[in-house]
Amino acid sequence: MYALGTHLLVELKECNPEILKDLSKVKEALVSAAKEAKATIIDVSFHEFNPFGISGMVVIAESHLSIHTWPEYSYAAVDIFTCGDIIKPEVAAHYLIACFESKSPSIVEMKRGIISCSNEKLPHKVYDSELQMAS
Repeated sequence: MYALGTHLLVELKECNPEILKDLSKVKEALVSAAKEAKATIIDVSFHEFNPFGISGMVVIAESHLSIHTWPEYSYAAVDIFTCGDIIKPEVAAHYLIACFESKSPSIVEMKRGIISCSNEKLPHKVYDSELQMAS
């Protein structure tokens, strides 16, 4: 069975709250996690809430990494969605577990876009010429 992408739902509990409330550290962690996974970074956007908490996204050519932090609960929710089989989202997840010093992490993996149950591998990009041939 082949899927277009892999989506990791990463629960980071018992993190270092000082890191979770530092915008520059959270942003650097997500950007570095994308680089560690060999992703192609397209755009980066982060927002710091008052009195605390950060939401951010790193858009990659292969999909995205996103985070929402609750420093008051020592918790961060991270999504890592990648298409294709070149990028290794688990590398990014383990990198973030270490960065945020999570003592109680969990990772749930979901396959997204399950289209084929055959042994035929699916490309993660379909080009316009291929779409015209299919119609």
